[in-house]
Amino acid sequence: MKLLKISVLLAMVFVFQLQVFSQNIEFNNPIAEKRADPWVHKAEDGTYYLIATVPEYDRIVIRKSKSINGLKEAQEKVVWAKHEKGVMGHHIWAPELHRIDGKWYIYFAAGEVENIWNIRMWVLSNSSDNPIEGEWKEEGRIVSDIDSFSLDATTFEHNGKRYLIWAQNVRGGDHGTALVLSEMKDYKTLTGPEVVITEPEFSWERMKYNVNEGPAVIKRNGKIFVSYSASATNHNYCMGLLWIDENTDLLDAKNWNKSPGPVFYTNEDVKRYGPGHNSFTTAKDGETVIMIYHDRDYKEIQGHELSDPNRATRARVVHWTPSGFPDFMQNEKD
Repeated sequence: MKLLKISVLLAMVFVFQLQVFSQNIEFNNPIAEKRADPWVHKAEDGTYYLIATVPEYDRIVIRKSKSINGLKEAQEKVVWAKHEKGVMGHHIWAPELHRIDGKWYIYFAAGEVENIWNIRMWVLSNSSDNPIEGEWKEEGRIVSDIDSFSLDATTFEHNGKRYLIWAQNVRGGDHGTALVLSEMKDYKTLTGPEVVITEPEFSWERMKYNVNEGPAVIKRNGKIFVSYSASATNHNYCMGLLWIDENTDLLDAKNWNKSPGPVFYTNEDVKRYGPGHNSFTTAKDGETVIMIYHDRDYKEIQGHELSDPNRATRARVVHWTPSGFPDFMQNEKD
């Protein structure tokens, strides 16, 4: 009986420590200056890898640390650089690092030297245990049914199937980008159908440009949530949210739900301007969800927003509503 009481007491202490830990995680923000479209991958051994867009749009860099805060001072390594001519030669954007079947992959967008806005999705691979080491091999382009402006590919697994979500101009002209979902045969090959799950329809998605981009997936509470970014990459940039019941057909567009308003956006009171293009990871406890995103700490931009280098990578804890939805705590600072 005494051993049982001790076990119960220890369990209570452990739960209390977890609760305190999850409620008091603090980040030394920003965790990376001049790094946009951030993606943090947490490996099985607990190592965090940060990969992001650099303001020169000319290379892919990775840094690693045993903690999210440690990424701030971690040494950064260039793992791939743009081509001098042809494809993959300009606008190297939004790289994501994924571990699939024991191999590392980087998904990224790139234009051509001779046609810088002819942007498509590309893949690199690396067989090394450590993505900062080894050789990154160019695996070629992700080919979709429509050959048009496409970027921001992210991949996830559900019920034994792999899927890709990406942003693409599916209607031509100035219709902007929608988010498209497809099943995959392997790390690069789409099997279709290619289903549009959101298009810019609300005013907050159509500020200066018609944009839905930067999808990020998180599965929790019986649902699959997809955050995404909308509008121009100035102070109008913001995040929307999609969700679907995990037991329904992901490739039936009617099953997807969409928030009519943004869920995370500019808040001048805390000097957060144009937050977006996020990713999700977890804290050291493996349970507390952490959102990694970029923003600026000022509103006025000189020149075009893509020429401003000062989008910075930040981290914050994601809270959850009683109904099981993510709460990004719009009115709270990091």
